[in-house]
Amino acid sequence: MRHLLCSLRARKDFASFFFHNGRWQSGSAVHRLTHVPLADFRETSAITPRRLLSTYAQLSKMRLTILVVLSAASGVAMSPLPTTLPVLLSTVLGTALCSASANALNQIQEVPYDAQMARTRQRPLVRRAITPLHATAFATVAGIAGPAVLWCMTNPLTATLGAANIGLYAGLYTWLKRKSTLNTWVGSVVGAIPPLMGWTACGGKLLPSSDYPIHFFLPSFFSDIPLDPTMADNPLGALALFMLLYSWQFPHFNSLSYLVRASYAQAGYKMLSVLYPRKNAAIGLRHTVLLLPLCSLLFPLSGLTTWVFAVSSLMPNIIWIRSAYAFRKNCGEKQARAMFQHSLWYLPVVLALMMVHKQGVDWTDWGNDSEGERTTNEVRGVQNTQAQTTLV
Repeated sequence: MRHLLCSLRARKDFASFFFHNGRWQSGSAVHRLTHVPLADFRETSAITPRRLLSTYAQLSKMRLTILVVLSAASGVAMSPLPTTLPVLLSTVLGTALCSASANALNQIQEVPYDAQMARTRQRPLVRRAITPLHATAFATVAGIAGPAVLWCMTNPLTATLGAANIGLYAGLYTWLKRKSTLNTWVGSVVGAIPPLMGWTACGGKLLPSSDYPIHFFLPSFFSDIPLDPTMADNPLGALALFMLLYSWQFPHFNSLSYLVRASYAQAGYKMLSVLYPRKNAAIGLRHTVLLLPLCSLLFPLSGLTTWVFAVSSLMPNIIWIRSAYAFRKNCGEKQARAMFQHSLWYLPVVLALMMVHKQGVDWTDWGNDSEGERTTNEVRGVQNTQAQTTLV
């Protein structure tokens, strides 16, 4: 009975703060306000241009946006088709705007849930550094400008991919986070689309056709037919880039989500790390293992890299697989943190190795070819094209 009375009294006191503004002139209300020390109040910071840019950067989740931009740039860098600096810069700018819009729209929808998690309580909308209307205007402008830049400076396909990624992340993924663990799979697709945007920005195709068949680049000891690097422009290369970023997402995110699973549980998110911790670790291991044949078989077969990449990428993959296996075996925070830290260096190292072993690029002769040697190479390229056989 005593607990019930205390509960009712607490509810009455709590509810007394929520009455019409006109009643604040009553004696009790005035008494409350006049006895609050002035030291407890803090002036609202003025919105300066520098502070506004900082707020926009937080709305855009700048670190995530930088990663998205780098993955899109890797698609441009690995494309066998010629490109220009304006195409690269417009791809970077358009992708950054699309990512900023998607992240801002995501935060607008998740304010009540971000307020419940310690790691997200300082986001701009939660601490009211910016109004929802202002944030929506920012997201709308970025969401229109991003695809527009890609449409005008690259091509409609790249712009469509950028707009689709905004819809997937801010729409389906954000909605699924509180509905189903399938949100992780949708989020991985979102993370795998940017390299395809870089690929298509250079004119690459995503689907095979009679004009763009699939070519397989076999090792030299299997075939004496000379290889033409330009034939790496086939849908198998786009698939390889997509699968690399898609599979990388799972061990990267699953280990991170395990470390912050308490916050996800507090906000009511349906995450594997909360509902099925063992399955969460097992899926991370599964995709870490899948990255090994992707690097050692799919990339060289697609012609994006030489077969030397199959050997040079073994060590990074083995190190990450061992870490993922330890996480699957023990399912502890120490192992999850180690797995997550490996994911941070794994992707840039593998992308760098891909550039070093890119098909048709000889870094030892870079910048040393004379005009006559370049002409000879062009003639050889034409001869190789005539001799190349196509496997569809």
